[in-house]
Amino acid sequence: MALPPSAPGRYKGGRPWDRRGARNQAPIIGERSLPAGKNQHLHRFRHFFATAAFSAMLLAVGCTLRQAAPAPDPVMELPQAFSGQKVQAVSRAKWWRTFENDELDRLILAALSANLTLEEAWARLRQVRAQAVGAGAGRFPDLTVTAGAAHSRQRADTTSPPARATDQYTLGLTSRYELDLWGRIRSEQEAAVLSAAASREDLAAAATTVVAAVTERWLGIVAQRMHRARLFEQIKTNETMLELVELRFRKSMSSALDVLQQRQVVERSLAQLPLVDRDEQLLINELALLLGQMPPHAPEIRTESVDLPATAPEAGLPIQLLTKRPDVRAAAKRLRAADRRVAAARADRLPNLRLTASGLVQAGQTAILLENWLISLAADLTAPIFDGDRRLAAVDAASAEAEQFMAVFKKTVLTAVKEVEDALVREAALRRYLAGLEAELAAAERTLDEARSRYRNGLNDYLPVLTALLSVQGLERDLIDRRTDLILARVGLYRALGGAWTDDLEP
Repeated sequence: MALPPSAPGRYKGGRPWDRRGARNQAPIIGERSLPAGKNQHLHRFRHFFATAAFSAMLLAVGCTLRQAAPAPDPVMELPQAFSGQKVQAVSRAKWWRTFENDELDRLILAALSANLTLEEAWARLRQVRAQAVGAGAGRFPDLTVTAGAAHSRQRADTTSPPARATDQYTLGLTSRYELDLWGRIRSEQEAAVLSAAASREDLAAAATTVVAAVTERWLGIVAQRMHRARLFEQIKTNETMLELVELRFRKSMSSALDVLQQRQVVERSLAQLPLVDRDEQLLINELALLLGQMPPHAPEIRTESVDLPATAPEAGLPIQLLTKRPDVRAAAKRLRAADRRVAAARADRLPNLRLTASGLVQAGQTAILLENWLISLAADLTAPIFDGDRRLAAVDAASAEAEQFMAVFKKTVLTAVKEVEDALVREAALRRYLAGLEAELAAAERTLDEARSRYRNGLNDYLPVLTALLSVQGLERDLIDRRTDLILARVGLYRALGGAWTDDLEP
């Protein structure tokens, strides 16, 4: 609305101007053209705005911020050490390189580059990081621009003069800003940033799982190769024994039953080959999936055998898992994010102050558009009085969520300690079992040699030879499986210990 020039007695009766004269006055042309009365009106408006801003500053400085107290650190009594292990600092080494196999290195590099689970995790991380940026946008003023044009045509009746056309052009800027008196916006932003950091740790945990899975499939494929090689050796030995028994049968030195039993042993060994081929192909298909490839295009595995790394990793202190395990770090960050959401929910119950500034220019011609302008400043203080306990329920829900993440954090820590202990116990037990199994195999081989010698000399029939032969061959295959289990236990220990190598991951 255009303001008329001031005149004596124009403020009489509390009215800022005479309504009868207002319609005939020209619009304001910039602030410099405002009459003395209107300058006084503008000064009063500025004084109101300054007073509101100063009061808000006093509230922010003088009042006690009623934010949520930080969640207490979860008190957990961790063991002093893992099964007598020594202390070791957090290592950034890539543990799979202890196998000293270039083929495994290439497979893991391909998995970290093309695994679909990791691609999904990277996309989810970008999403939550963008949400964190959006959550912090409220800490800054926003600025919007509006522009409009209107054309109107008026005609009263057919006897009136020709219709009158008018044009109206407007251009405006509006800025809004909420003073974060109680830290609600800051708490929401911190919660979003912590959630994004937790998603980054989830990605690290996924990468740890993928690397361990690739290593396990690769070891399984190599184990099947070792099984096949051992089966071929056993088949060759069984066929040699069959020729010997058949020769003795032709010389009437052995019975037909001995020939049939040895032939059965040969057939049993041959029957194992399709199962080994099946297991190997299934593992190759799983490996192809981990590499983001179709099974027919799976990389060729050339390694025929693998040995356990001689140097065992030091487990270190249980408390180091809080920094070495990405899943534990993610649980801790989510707990802190939940605490910040509690603070935001409590701050939402307190009054808030919003500032609004706008400027508008309008004219009937674009040439004089910037000459007619109006500026407005406003401060709004709002405080919830009754909302049906909606905000109180939000505080209770956020507090319950914080308690939930506290339990999740404790469970994650306990699980991490358990997995390390399990891996240590498993490896120690397998080492003892392997020592006993190797001793048993040595005794079975001596028994087989003695039984063969006595059979050749005619001191006993073929049954002791057959029994000893089956025992030796079964122990040989079992030894391959147990050695593979020992290597897999070592992989499980590496995985349970975590490590800082995931910090170097890049999309």
